[in-house]
Amino acid sequence: MTDAGPLGADKAAFIAAARSNDTAQFALITERYRRELQVHCYRMLANYEDAQDMTQETFLRAWNKRESFKGHAAPRTWLYRIATNTCLDFLEKRNDRTPLPAELPDAGSEVLYLQPYPDRMLPDDPQESVVARETIELAFIVAVQHLPPRQRAVFILRDVLGWPASKAAGALEVTVASVTSALQRARVTMREQLPGRRLDWRSPATHELSNDERGVVKSYIDAHERNDLDGLTALLRDDLRFAMLPEQGTLTVTAKDAVDGWVTGGLFQSGHDDWRCIATTVNRMPAAVLYLRTPDDPEYRLLNIAVLHIVDGKIAELTGFDATDKPWLNLPATL
Repeated sequence: MTDAGPLGADKAAFIAAARSNDTAQFALITERYRRELQVHCYRMLANYEDAQDMTQETFLRAWNKRESFKGHAAPRTWLYRIATNTCLDFLEKRNDRTPLPAELPDAGSEVLYLQPYPDRMLPDDPQESVVARETIELAFIVAVQHLPPRQRAVFILRDVLGWPASKAAGALEVTVASVTSALQRARVTMREQLPGRRLDWRSPATHELSNDERGVVKSYIDAHERNDLDGLTALLRDDLRFAMLPEQGTLTVTAKDAVDGWVTGGLFQSGHDDWRCIATTVNRMPAAVLYLRTPDDPEYRLLNIAVLHIVDGKIAELTGFDATDKPWLNLPATL
């Protein structure tokens, strides 16, 4: 990520706004960075609501520290530095923002605070490294959570945003040697957490869903609306990883266990057999939004969103989220 941009090349305008004590002008200039800063906070925190709050806190801190902006760095760099440290301060105070060991042996861990990120809130430029698909997908966001906070910050600044070591060190107020060491350790952890995944996040990558992905989502929706358990099962890889967040203990690591749990929970049985679904995307991943109509209700009501990771035409990971308490997903409440 470079500092190029309308204000990146015009520090004088930013300095003038900072010195003017005009909150409206300062807000106007900094607002254009909101979406990318919020994505940055989301990568740090894995939670959309926390990212919103920390982005707002970043702008508040920027206003309060405006006199410290001397033009030695671009405004974007200065704001990212504030956002990064805002997230680190948040994580230092919260002991509930780390992965928890899964109840199943060899199943890794669960990130119960994980939330989906609405694609409509991503920055507009699809070529920016800040929105590269590989670095916003759920598996990547979860893997990053396994890094200690400062390693996490170094890794995101260096390997995702492409900052040089000296720039990252300046943002975190540490030495270049510390940044280099932290990055090496972070890369080892990321390789462990994402085996078999492409790990060169700064090289060109696709942002669009494949035909395979679109086809599987359509089949997933059809199976739900037809109450077709066999059809739904046929879409799953045998080694499916399933979790329903934020509930603890829902993690399964085989398709059989996942389906058995769904059936035990009443899926496609009376009261859970009248579905309507719509296709969408979150985290640049295919997803299906599920609406359920109960026998005494004339409307289909928003229930869950199922986010799918699809490999070779099969669902390899299915992460479900309660969609009823997430107005920022901008989903209709009823169909």
